[in-house]
Amino acid sequence: MYKPLNPLWNAFILILHEEVKPALGCTEPVSLALASAIAAGQLEGEITHIEAWVSPNLMKNGLGVTVPGTGMVGLPVAAALGAVGGNPDAGLEVLKDATEEDIALAKALLAQNKVRVMLQEPCDELVYSCAKVYAGEEWASATLSGGHTRVVEIRKQDRICFSLDEQAADIAQSPLEALSRTSLQEIVTFAQEVPLDKIRFILDAARINDALSQEGLHGKWGLHVGRTLQKQGLRGLIAQDLSSSIVIRTSAASDARMGGATLPAMSNSGSGNQGITATMPVVVLAEHLQSDEDELARALILSHLSAIYIHYQLPRLSALCAATTAAMGAAAGMTLLLDGDYRSISMAISSMIGDVSGMICDGASNSCAMKVSTSVGSAWKSVLLALDDSAVTGNEGIVAGDVEDSIANLCALARNAMQATDRQIIEIMAHKAS
Repeated sequence: MYKPLNPLWNAFILILHEEVKPALGCTEPVSLALASAIAAGQLEGEITHIEAWVSPNLMKNGLGVTVPGTGMVGLPVAAALGAVGGNPDAGLEVLKDATEEDIALAKALLAQNKVRVMLQEPCDELVYSCAKVYAGEEWASATLSGGHTRVVEIRKQDRICFSLDEQAADIAQSPLEALSRTSLQEIVTFAQEVPLDKIRFILDAARINDALSQEGLHGKWGLHVGRTLQKQGLRGLIAQDLSSSIVIRTSAASDARMGGATLPAMSNSGSGNQGITATMPVVVLAEHLQSDEDELARALILSHLSAIYIHYQLPRLSALCAATTAAMGAAAGMTLLLDGDYRSISMAISSMIGDVSGMICDGASNSCAMKVSTSVGSAWKSVLLALDDSAVTGNEGIVAGDVEDSIANLCALARNAMQATDRQIIEIMAHKAS
């Protein structure tokens, strides 16, 4: 007999579908590429020049990352390629259909200094991009604000073609709101008991991110952290064991993504690196344990939803490296695979908060793979401690006696004290770019 899910579990499934989706390239430059593609879609004729404005945080995460297929870094190439070769209906995969001819056209616009990307100041939104695309004397613009794919306005010349009803959007409750009235324990129960047919979609994360990992291991992408560590294992300089495999295969996926590979990542909370970090450690451990697909699906659901739950309490972009919080989700998923209970899961997350809570985000770049490797290394170490009934305790630092309080303390740092850190990071990076 069919038994309907409780409303909270239905909300969890909606959240997972919304927050775990494929993305091609780093999501900050991709957001600007999407704005350009939407604006260009309003025009006929050859694109002649582009003006764009982005928030400081989007600028921070777009300065040093390679745009897929181009071999070039930065926001201008993303804006140009989005305008000439982007698919405005593809969301975070806006650049998936770009051809070699499109890339050549985008590079020609850059070479002719026809693309300008400027800071939008003042800017109240962390995620903001606006592209004004010209075809001769005609122009159109698209503005995304409050989310990487959240279109708030489209204009053609001085005519408004679309304007988001902000009041109606505010009234329509996001499924993410359910996270404010739940707990990590409820998420663990959901992962353990939800009918499998409702969550099998999460296995796509394993397939997509593992393909990216294999690309990172076989190609020389980014800092090639994963490939280098694999090579040093063959030389006998590091152990060839499960711990190394978790770090190598996860960082290899980040290498490929940040280095501009033309393969999508399954993202989490608007970030490919967070999706990779929440996925690959669980996949590697499941292979080692010879877990079946059902066990893998439940562990991945716990990992991804725990990562979303923690990240929901953070600003969308901040000075806190969110690979650390995604790895807390991975710690939960790996603990579940090892037959760990809620207590062990909470211990592993608390130990991670005591270990890597101070890692800063200094913009998306090839070095993200280093931060990913550090985060998943901490996750595995914390899982092993928890299995031995050991963890950082509430007597130490920002860790509290209850994991919910530990998470709240970490997120309070990111929302409050680390805002000054974020401004300093952006100032340093803007000075380097000038």
